[in-house]
Amino acid sequence: MSFKKIIEPLKDNLQKNGITQPNPLQTAILSKIKGGRSMFVIAPKNAGKTTSIVISVINKLKEAFEDAPRALIFVKDKEEALKLEEIFNTYKRGTDLRVYCAYEEHNMELQREELYLGTDIVIATPKRLNRIFYLNGINLNKLQMCIVEDAEFLFRNNNFAEVTRTPESISKCQYLVFSDKFDTRFERWQDSFMYLSETVEFSN
Repeated sequence: MSFKKIIEPLKDNLQKNGITQPNPLQTAILSKIKGGRSMFVIAPKNAGKTTSIVISVINKLKEAFEDAPRALIFVKDKEEALKLEEIFNTYKRGTDLRVYCAYEEHNMELQREELYLGTDIVIATPKRLNRIFYLNGINLNKLQMCIVEDAEFLFRNNNFAEVTRTPESISKCQYLVFSDKFDTRFERWQDSFMYLSETVEFSN
């Protein structure tokens, strides 16, 4: 997918940040993501995985809509959540898309209240997302995209099990998992909610 096929505010923001055309990874995956394909994207660091996430989510959601989030992105910790939020804020300028971060180092009740006010994109640690969900603090019924950034963190601190619970609450959704390498434990997801997924392995 060329950048000609993305919404104008996003294209303008990419150009302002020196990105005028897709890199090789983005050329391989952006059109498939736009088409709704669930994917495991295996690529080394600095291949453009995070930028691919941001481009795909902004281009699909386009503008604010109702209150329930339509994209959920799992990250390792607060630092990664805030870093990703900053990237989204850079590239969503000119749209009214709302981004919210949920992580352990924040007051639970305040997070529930803030989510209730409405958001389009939630960036969350797995444990905090599940705690908020089981307290009826977030509606996942409108999710269109469920994404894991830098999935290596899943295999520590029970994060894999926490993320695996989420699809049980979602009817139909596109799943995207970005990782430096394919772990055999991903095969469990291929056998359940990602059984129609494609694996794209990319090397520089």
